[in-house]
Amino acid sequence: MAMMRNITIGQYIPGESVIHRLDPRTKIIATFLYIVLLFLVNTFSGYACSALLILLAVALSRLPIKYILRGIRPLAFIIILTLSLHFFMTEGHVIFQVGFLKVTQEGVVRGLMMVSRLVLLVVGTSILTLTTSPILLTDGIESLLKPLKGLGVPAHELAMMMTIALRFIPTLIEETEKIMKAQMARGADFESGNIFQRAKSLIPILIPLFINAFRRADDLAVAMEARGYRGGEGRTRFRVLRFTYKDVVALIFVAVFVVVVSIYF
Repeated sequence: MAMMRNITIGQYIPGESVIHRLDPRTKIIATFLYIVLLFLVNTFSGYACSALLILLAVALSRLPIKYILRGIRPLAFIIILTLSLHFFMTEGHVIFQVGFLKVTQEGVVRGLMMVSRLVLLVVGTSILTLTTSPILLTDGIESLLKPLKGLGVPAHELAMMMTIALRFIPTLIEETEKIMKAQMARGADFESGNIFQRAKSLIPILIPLFINAFRRADDLAVAMEARGYRGGEGRTRFRVLRFTYKDVVALIFVAVFVVVVSIYF
């Protein structure tokens, strides 16, 4: 349960920082450019530069660094699995050997690079959701997808679906914790036994969780229909998105940073 509380993707922390006040389209584009950068760099110095950009964003957003790092804890299993696969499955110069298991220098390098990419990817996307409200995130995604409406792409519906999915991540996590506490009060044990026994013990959690998720989805659909929701056609907005000079400066800075780091690192 402690691990689930550490998941930060999908949560929003209100604030008045520079990052909070940026246009959501600016933050979405900047996040996309940052993701592209993570897949372009090939060296530890490149990942170090990428980490510096994240630290700058965290400082400007005034988000607690402990809260950001806490979101990495749920990745512990994936990190260990990734390191193990690269350490023992990559051919190259053998550093040491235990039985038939060989740890190679190339495997260590590749494993650490993949873990660095994964951690920075999660932290970067978490900053986007932590500093952007679900409503603004929906408006930003819809605005960016508008040019595709001519090709028949339902921009508003796609933006609404993605934002609702992100918004309900913390809700489902909270629901899972409540179900686990209720099951543990009835004597359920989720910690002991082998991996198969633990997986089997999750069945009493998954069934009510799926039922509650479908019930919430049905309630949300009824509420939207009762309020006259008919998609994005003809809808007006209380707050109209507008780019400011701060957004232009932020986009230019991120774009130049990505180009420079990808070329030289």
